[in-house]
Amino acid sequence: MWTWFYRLASPPNVYRVTGSLAPWFLTLAALAIGYGTIAGLVFAPPDYQQGDAFRIIYVHAPSAWLSLMSYTTMAVAGAIGLIWRIKVAHAVSAAVAPIGASFTLLALVTGSLWGRPMWGTYWAWDPRLTSELILLFLYFGVMSLRPAFEDPGRGDRAAALLGIVGVINVPIIHYSVLWWNSLHQGATVAKLGKPAIDSSMLWPLLSNFLGFMLFFGAVLCLRLRGEVLNRERQATWVREALKP
Repeated sequence: MWTWFYRLASPPNVYRVTGSLAPWFLTLAALAIGYGTIAGLVFAPPDYQQGDAFRIIYVHAPSAWLSLMSYTTMAVAGAIGLIWRIKVAHAVSAAVAPIGASFTLLALVTGSLWGRPMWGTYWAWDPRLTSELILLFLYFGVMSLRPAFEDPGRGDRAAALLGIVGVINVPIIHYSVLWWNSLHQGATVAKLGKPAIDSSMLWPLLSNFLGFMLFFGAVLCLRLRGEVLNRERQATWVREALKP
């Protein structure tokens, strides 16, 4: 029953498919981010409360979303690797971690830049900000734990366990503005009912969301190819694939 799944997840197949997908993802990401950025920074009107300072949302919001999506992807890949012992799943987890950490850091930096004019400070121990900072430390923990073991298999399993345990932080980040008193504004797009943002601002934001997701997919493909090559460097198919 699972034969097709294991065949699909075979290192040579993953290496070939990701190589084909990466250029498409990059091209579509450039188009989506290009439109979203130009429309958001040039054509969208200033916010009636925040003025032009709101425009940082076109980088901050997609980065924050990708920080959560990346961690969830990493945790799911780690769980698949532990349960079904699929080697490529651990490779996906290893490839995702630095990408997710980068998006998390970008979300924290852009959030701080936005917080200075809005809150009067670059940082506050707000539930949303604090839980996002914890997410960054979890990424660092997963990235540090894997090479801490001489046996790569043990490193993969340890990193997967930490990733799975840490996924509890994802809903905490998402719902922190509802569960506790928070300086951070509530949801404006991902909410029940009509989004609390004008369409002239919304469409560029959605375009950047899509573009950032496509960019994530492109970078993941490229990193996964490198991770697969490193893990399978003694295999015959790798020597064949790298022949000029």
